[in-house]
Amino acid sequence: MSARVVGREAELAEFEAVLADASAGRPSIAFLAGESGVGKTRLLSEFERRARAGDPPARVIGGDCVELGEGELPYAPIVAALRPLARQHDPVLDGLPAATRAELGALIPGLGGVAASEAPSESDDAAQARVFEALLTLFDALGQEQTLLVAIEDIHWADSSTRAFLAFLARSLCDEHVMVVASYRADELHRRHPLRPLLAELERNAHARRIELQPLNRDELREQLTDILGGPPDPELLGRMWARGEGNPLFTEELLAASLDGRGDPPPTLRDALMVRIERLSDDAQELLRVLAKGRRLDTSLLADASGLDSASLRAALREVVASHIVAANDDGWYSFRHALLREVVADDVLPGERAELHLALAAALEKRAAQQGDGAHLSAGIAHHYYAAGDQAKALKASVKAADAADKVHAHGEAAGLLDRALELWDRVPNAEELVGTDQVDLLRRAAMDYGAEGDTMKQETFVRRALELVPPGSDQARRAQLLEVLARAQWGLNRGNKAIETAQEGLDSIADCGPCLEQARLMSWIAKARMLQGRYMQSLELASEAIEIAKTVKDKLAEGRARNARGISLVGLGDVEAGTAELRKAIAIARELEYVTEMKSGYANLADALHLAGRTREALDVVREGAREATAMTSERGDWLAVMNAEFSWALGLWKEAQASMPSTERRYVGTSLIYLLLQRATMALGLGNHEEALLNLERAAEFVPDSSEPQFLGAWGALSAQLDLREGDIDSAREAVDEALDRIEFCTEDASRIVRLSAVGVAIEADAAQRARDLGEDPTSALARAEIMLARVRAAAEGDRPVERAWLAAAEAHWSRVQGESDPELWARAAQAWEALEWPYEAALMRLSEAEAYLILGDRAAAAVPAASSLATARALGAGWLESEVLGLCARGRIQLDGVETGAAAEAEDDQGAEPAEEEPFGLTPRERQVLTLVADGKTNREIGETLFIAEKTASVHVSRILSKLGVRSRTEAAAVAHRLGLDAANR
Repeated sequence: MSARVVGREAELAEFEAVLADASAGRPSIAFLAGESGVGKTRLLSEFERRARAGDPPARVIGGDCVELGEGELPYAPIVAALRPLARQHDPVLDGLPAATRAELGALIPGLGGVAASEAPSESDDAAQARVFEALLTLFDALGQEQTLLVAIEDIHWADSSTRAFLAFLARSLCDEHVMVVASYRADELHRRHPLRPLLAELERNAHARRIELQPLNRDELREQLTDILGGPPDPELLGRMWARGEGNPLFTEELLAASLDGRGDPPPTLRDALMVRIERLSDDAQELLRVLAKGRRLDTSLLADASGLDSASLRAALREVVASHIVAANDDGWYSFRHALLREVVADDVLPGERAELHLALAAALEKRAAQQGDGAHLSAGIAHHYYAAGDQAKALKASVKAADAADKVHAHGEAAGLLDRALELWDRVPNAEELVGTDQVDLLRRAAMDYGAEGDTMKQETFVRRALELVPPGSDQARRAQLLEVLARAQWGLNRGNKAIETAQEGLDSIADCGPCLEQARLMSWIAKARMLQGRYMQSLELASEAIEIAKTVKDKLAEGRARNARGISLVGLGDVEAGTAELRKAIAIARELEYVTEMKSGYANLADALHLAGRTREALDVVREGAREATAMTSERGDWLAVMNAEFSWALGLWKEAQASMPSTERRYVGTSLIYLLLQRATMALGLGNHEEALLNLERAAEFVPDSSEPQFLGAWGALSAQLDLREGDIDSAREAVDEALDRIEFCTEDASRIVRLSAVGVAIEADAAQRARDLGEDPTSALARAEIMLARVRAAAEGDRPVERAWLAAAEAHWSRVQGESDPELWARAAQAWEALEWPYEAALMRLSEAEAYLILGDRAAAAVPAASSLATARALGAGWLESEVLGLCARGRIQLDGVETGAAAEAEDDQGAEPAEEEPFGLTPRERQVLTLVADGKTNREIGETLFIAEKTASVHVSRILSKLGVRSRTEAAAVAHRLGLDAANR
């Protein structure tokens, strides 16, 4: 192989710059991506060498991810990186706080134990965060002496806990002297690969960067061959190597190793080239490689126990495979293949019978090690894997449950869920399974459901708890069944099946009605109270929550008490008592914080923020969301995507549009249920504001697949309002009406959620204002629109009673629209509505009102008065980046010949191709020939861009034409213009 690294100086220089930043207290994570054999490991090895030899030298630790299967080896590369520290009794470990050592003890044998349950408990979702915090504390301590370089290879095989820890590091690194570099095969990342969402998230982080490693070019390949051969290659050899290896360094080396002089036909593939080298080894060396291929990373003792070779034969075989550059001997005494492709080739060549024997031998060797050192999560998972791969079902079942216990103890719930899933797969195949593992199948199913729930996989959580319920029929063990029904209800709610979830929880509550006050009653009743609150049934929720609090106090269940206070708080706010409600929510948050139950804490913060937002205190709500995100991040590895979307929602309302867009979660991540609906609706809101109507439509159409199944007004109301607003912009009044009516029908069914009703009804008044105006434009009777608008306005007035600033703002907007319904758009009413939104610090809503105020003045013929609100609306639109609103203001100015000081509106400019054009003598509206052409295309439904392409004019010029046509016809929208054109036959001449 080449004695030096070729063609990678740019990448090394970038790595060294990142390390220099880390040395200065600016930590980061670097990702090294490349195809198999392109030289990732070689580059990292050279970088590590330079880091150790630097001035000052860095401390280097690292490990690689192991391909045993998703969810088997928790924290595999982290354990490999830290094991040498424990073995060498590093003094930094001794200086760590006792609590930190206790958390690390579960990962690093010899540092002390941790007390942990065998499955995730109600308060266990913060436990993994303590492990992460302990690791970060250790990294910080190691970096105090020397800059710390943590190298993790092959993260495309990383377990879910390692991926979560990398995400935690990216968010948590601040001023530590730490650099993390992680490599992965870019060609392994299929569309659903679990690493993709992580990379998408981290690429947006200031602490992360990505380096793509490309194959060598032809000149670099010549340099590599020169280094290997000791002299320049002849052109023929260079051509063959380039044609065959395409600049892949490993393939080039293996091709030369298989046929050094370059004569003859080289092996057709890299795997063939690798096998040529392996088959030249002795029988003992090949046997050793087969053991190592299945064991991945083994030390001398494990190799001896698993291979059966005597000491002399083992030493000789090890020397041979190391000297052949097939196996690498690590400084800590462990052996592994120099490249993963080498291991894969050997593993694929093992015969089926040999494979089972090898796995059994490795399982026995690992069990011997576990008996000596203790069976931690890493060893336990390895034992379970090898027994399962060997086909020993009884031992695989027992080992899988034991490994799941060990994974839960280090809070690696994704890995625990996978191991329990395997155990359940084996259950019916193993006689006396319950006696063998010491528990029953129901318990394993419940644990698997809880583990999947802790990982956020709600669909699998539902599947497993349903299987458990089948084994606990009604009347058999009511307390146990009630516990399972609560887990099922939670899963159903998360999957957007709200009414069914409440039915499930009520079934559980009814089944233990005669049992007296008990924990199951407190839990189920508090959960139902919270669900009813989310449905806007505040009176019912208040009653249930109050009763649940008393039961929870009796049975001393703080968790149920906190949930009930959460529901009680929002219900009080919804019924108008904001101060009492927010006080209850603060109590709920304090209980969740005390229990370290981050899910309930995030829920408390989310509900408190939403209550404040709906009460018109949006800036305070935004502060609450940020506080909740900070506390959640401190307690667990995730701040919570729900809080991130709330941050975006409130920032957007306050006019912080760039910040809102930056806080939105990654589009790569997979979402389900209510989380997906909320995300889609917020994306639609932002797209509508920016004027990206196609994107808004896509998100609303996707949300429409799930919203009909929802029973939550927060989703039904937002979807109905957004859909109607988009339809209005497109001139589709009938569809807008349908969206509002459908949402109102769903929301008004037994709900007291006035905030969603008032928004929808106000949009309904706006729809009827457009309908009435269109009827007048077309000479038709507007009575129907007037009647519908009056009903909608009555709804708004009823919902806006009392001291409700947001509802009063919607009422002000609705009354302004009502004046338009009556054909007398009142600028003072529009100004009053704008002031109401401005008092709430919601600039976009205020700017929309200012636009209508300007239009109302224009109708009255007062262009000077119209210019003031038009300028205000335009300034806001441009500051926010509200594309549609900006175009509407400019269009209004162009139609009304409104001049804004220092602003180009197009009002005074004539389109270039209409210079000197006179209207046709018979043209009653004074349209020019070009305007007639444009009107024809408008009537055909063409956009401004399409009009420009058809007539070979600029899109902006087309926009000016359309604005002037609307003004001359006396209509507001393109749809109305088309209707007038068709009715009067103005578009027929150019057809």
